[in-house]
Amino acid sequence: MTAVPTTTGAARARASARHTGWRRHRSWVMPLAGLGVMLVFLAPYLVMLLDSFRPSADVVRTPPTFLPRVWQLSTYAQVLGDDRFLGWLKTSLVVATASTAIVVVVSVPAAYYTARFRFPGRMAFLLLVLVTQMFSPTALVVGIYREWFNLDMVNTYGALILTNAAFNLAFAVWILHGFFGSIPKEVEEAAHLDGCSRFGTLWRVMLPLTVPGLVTAVIFTFIAAWNEYVVALTLMLDEDRKPLTVGITSYVTGYEQHWDQLFAASVIAIVPVVVLFAVIEKHLVGGLTAGSVK
Repeated sequence: MTAVPTTTGAARARASARHTGWRRHRSWVMPLAGLGVMLVFLAPYLVMLLDSFRPSADVVRTPPTFLPRVWQLSTYAQVLGDDRFLGWLKTSLVVATASTAIVVVVSVPAAYYTARFRFPGRMAFLLLVLVTQMFSPTALVVGIYREWFNLDMVNTYGALILTNAAFNLAFAVWILHGFFGSIPKEVEEAAHLDGCSRFGTLWRVMLPLTVPGLVTAVIFTFIAAWNEYVVALTLMLDEDRKPLTVGITSYVTGYEQHWDQLFAASVIAIVPVVVLFAVIEKHLVGGLTAGSVK
């Protein structure tokens, strides 16, 4: 009986060789691909940074150049010395910080109660919280303006703070609800046996265990309030009360074009968010990945 030649061994050898070659090249292919993705995301910020050092006329000059033809180093001093910019910066800091504080104070007990107690309408309440995330501030801006106008709160910090807090509250409640629900009830029972009240258990036991989720809610709320534009444009009328997102557009209008100051102000505007990310990045990563492994 004649043996039929087979190519199985050769095919396995070729597959093994390809796999070995991929493992050999992966050590430099993956970092190179990651570097390429990073450059794609950083390119707009690099262009913005370089344009902040160009004279305003050089920004719109054709043909464009990657590096400034003339380096103008005084733009940042001009922006930081502008009283209007300092007023916009103050408004953004006040609104973002106060909105975040309100969200934390309200979402923590709400998320804890919905995670630990069963009450009529609980699922309907959670569903309603989730549904509110489907509405865009742009679609509701007319109604929001009318409401604050009737309350005589247009052009006030309070209106902008409460609006930003309301739009970010649902996200904080949902993420903290998941964290509180993942903590075993035995932890609370042990705290109660040691004499902790309900509030003491929440403050001393539960909150320290949900720090990653709390940090995640804080950073997302702060960034959302810091970057909000449409509602701020509608509610804040006075020039010195506008936040940065609205105010810096005053550098480029139909009557004057200070492109260098616009880009310099934009660079300064991202610094607080970058610093906040750098400070709590470890907790943020933990909050985003928590619950992914059982």
